[in-house]
Amino acid sequence: MRDELAFVERLRNDLRDVRWPEPAVLRARARRRRRRAVLGAATAVLVLAGVPTIVGMRLVAPPVFAPQPSPSAYAEIPHEALVQPEDLTAKTDPPLGQAGLGEPVQVDFLVQVCLEELGRTASWDTSRYSRSQTLLRANEDGSPRLAELAFNQDVYRIAPERVADFFVRLDALLAPCANWRSTGEVPWGDRLVRAEADHRWEVVDRDFAGDEARLIRHNVTVTRDLDTGRSREAAPPETTAVLRVGDLVTVLTLGADGTESELRQVATVAAGRLCVAANPPC
Repeated sequence: MRDELAFVERLRNDLRDVRWPEPAVLRARARRRRRRAVLGAATAVLVLAGVPTIVGMRLVAPPVFAPQPSPSAYAEIPHEALVQPEDLTAKTDPPLGQAGLGEPVQVDFLVQVCLEELGRTASWDTSRYSRSQTLLRANEDGSPRLAELAFNQDVYRIAPERVADFFVRLDALLAPCANWRSTGEVPWGDRLVRAEADHRWEVVDRDFAGDEARLIRHNVTVTRDLDTGRSREAAPPETTAVLRVGDLVTVLTLGADGTESELRQVATVAAGRLCVAANPPC
């Protein structure tokens, strides 16, 4: 019994020292919740030998699709409705993905954290069916390296009575977090410091693909050490494309070297692909 009590006491002391990671780290973990699992599997067999130079990804012309029969509103989302590797000129490994039921249509997890801190409702729509995929850059020369993300996509089928107003609700979720200051302990060099970070979400483009679309840019404008007043250089912005075709909503992101112009182009390709499964059809 004495040994068991000692173990419990050690466990309690260890838990007392747990620290929340930097908000940007939380964001990266959550937005890539599926990507993290497949990237881990892909990199487990690789030897870390530094990150190579990344060549910009270009997109080929949107494919032409033959007319398809109208899908059922309750149908699972087929793999053919997702962006395909041949839609990109960058060479990728075979897609890694999964299908799901009743999942929330989550565009950005950190927006949910912001809303909860502001005491606002932070619930996302719940989908009937979903499918996700991750495309990793192909290792053409076979040299040991860290796997690189090229593209990630989540597709959700939403009830017809909810999907028509989806972007109205999305705009309402984003609006309170247009400017948000987060506070917590963050890694700074080789130690943890108390810091605050200024976040900004803005919709930088609308209706550029599909039935409706949004291009959402997230910036962490500045991070400050609350004890010393020092500031850290702003991180590069992250941009997400969200678009709808019929009762399908898809969330798209590119790898670290992807540009907003490329994301608009791949969103157009994605809209064409969704036509094979959308209800009503294109």
